[in-house]
Amino acid sequence: MSFPAACLFDLDGVLLDTEPLHAQAWSQTAAVFATSLSTSQLSMLKGRRRLDCAQLVNNWLNTPVGIEQLLAVRQPIAKHLLSQAKAMPGAEELVLWCYDHRLPMAMASSSTADAVAFKSIHHSWLALIKTRVLGDDLSLTAGKPAPDAYLLAARRLAVKPTACWALEDSQAGTQAALAAGCHVWVLSENEAHINCDGKFKDENPRQIAQLKTVLDHLQQAWDAL
Repeated sequence: MSFPAACLFDLDGVLLDTEPLHAQAWSQTAAVFATSLSTSQLSMLKGRRRLDCAQLVNNWLNTPVGIEQLLAVRQPIAKHLLSQAKAMPGAEELVLWCYDHRLPMAMASSSTADAVAFKSIHHSWLALIKTRVLGDDLSLTAGKPAPDAYLLAARRLAVKPTACWALEDSQAGTQAALAAGCHVWVLSENEAHINCDGKFKDENPRQIAQLKTVLDHLQQAWDAL
C-alpha cells in the first residue's frame, strides 16, 4: 500500500468518541415527543449533518413538530452530553504522527464549526488539523453521503482525492469518501452497518477495529519510501 498524499479525518466516532452521545441525545429528544427511535434509525443518523438528522427524526416522530422545535429541545441535551467527550483510542497518537511527519491532514465532518469548537475544548491536539470542511461550510453543496466534503477537503489541500486516505465510521461517511475516490478505512467494531454496493479493489473500504491499524500501515508505508 503506497503512502497517502493526505489523511482526511471524520471527527465523530473517529477522532472523538461522540457517536453514542449523539445517539443518546436524539433518543432523549424523540422521547420528549413520545417517540422511541430504533437502533436502525439511530444508525441512519450517523455521519450526517445536524439539519439532515433533524429532518429524518422529525419525519419519524409520531406527530412531527418541525425541525426548529426539535432542535430547540435537542441542542441543550446534546451540549450537556458532549461536554465530556473523550478521544477515541489512538486518535491523538495518529494525528501527532501525521503532524510530525508533515503528512497533510484535513477534517471532513458533518458537525458545525461551533460544535467542533465545543467538542475540542479538552483536545488541543485537534488544532493540528488546520484544514477543515465542516457541516456549515458555505462552500459545501451537500452533506454526507454525498462526496462533496471529501472532494472539497482534498481540493483545499491541493491533492487528488484518489491519493488520500479517509477515516470514517458511519455508512453515510463511508459512502461519501468512496464516492470521492478515497482509500477508506472504516473504524467499526460492528461491520454489519457498513454496507456499500459493489466490489472495491485492494479491500476498499477496509474495516478496522482500532486506529492503531492505520498508524501501523502509515509507518510501514513511510519506511518503504
